[in-house]
Amino acid sequence: MSTALDARFFDGRSSRPHAARLHVQGDLLTIAPAPGEAFEALTVPLAQVRWPERTRHGGRIAQLPQGASVQALDVAAWDEWAARQGRADSWVVRAQQNWRGVAIAFVLLLAATAAMYQWGLPWVARGVTAAVPIRVDALIGEEVLASVDQSLLQPSALPPAEQERIRRAFARMVQAAHPEDAPAWKLEFRRGRDKQLGPNALALPGGTIILTDELVRLMPGNDEAVLGVLGHEFGHVRLRHAMRQLVQVSAVGFAVSVAFGDYGTLIGSAPVLLATLGYSRDAEREADAESVRLMRAVGISPRTMVGFFEAIERWRGEQKRAGLDDDTIGLAFSSHPATAERIAFFREAAESAN
Repeated sequence: MSTALDARFFDGRSSRPHAARLHVQGDLLTIAPAPGEAFEALTVPLAQVRWPERTRHGGRIAQLPQGASVQALDVAAWDEWAARQGRADSWVVRAQQNWRGVAIAFVLLLAATAAMYQWGLPWVARGVTAAVPIRVDALIGEEVLASVDQSLLQPSALPPAEQERIRRAFARMVQAAHPEDAPAWKLEFRRGRDKQLGPNALALPGGTIILTDELVRLMPGNDEAVLGVLGHEFGHVRLRHAMRQLVQVSAVGFAVSVAFGDYGTLIGSAPVLLATLGYSRDAEREADAESVRLMRAVGISPRTMVGFFEAIERWRGEQKRAGLDDDTIGLAFSSHPATAERIAFFREAAESAN
């Protein structure tokens, strides 16, 4: 069986092709002129020859030093000649030539993308968030507060004495659970505009927590339930969940901002972004765990939250019977795991403390 192969040779100095014959002897590739050609034969160590990946329907080429190259005249003959020289395709190339290999690669790509979104991006977001100065959270919180005050909220109608009672009780709870490491926080009271918000509490970046009149009145006289809800929102503040969500949806922009210290554009766009986001279920579970920690610090049973969620479900039922939609809030901060799951969590937390 012949070890020679007819090919087309380009010397790297001109675009004119030359008819050539290729020979392999040991570790050397020789490009000799075919009959009628006058160029000088060239011998190249095989280690210096680059063999691009084979494609199913493409041509064949070998790249030589100093810009020279040889190209196949007959693709099938080239592949047969290359195989005789011991040049086998890698498993990657073989997979690319097989539809099953392509399908498997596609499935693996989807799985890798999903894994990156589920675990990789949150992990990166934590690192980037840690590099963002706390002052940026405060600036974003001010922008968001101004935005929701204009569109969703109006001044509270609760008596100042009642507001102060809740504020002091919450301050004692935070101090009891975090005597030395509590982040800065501020409790603001508001009521929803045109029944858009309902009984709710919102944790803004920078430590501002908004509590609605409707939530305080949901269970009259039950400050413990209100404190449990505030403990949940405090968890969002302490763990900077809102900032982490912003980082995740605008990862590239935040990375550039961290690198150059310019957060102006992101601060301006934060209210719009936060209005379309929701906390992840993991973030909500972390905030619920913080609520349990704060309640236990002042002797409040987590079972209090079971009654709160039951009251929320009754309120939702009343909304539906009245033909109203309780999902008009449209804010990231209202997204929570299923109520049944949360009730089970707080009930288990209460039972484990006994």
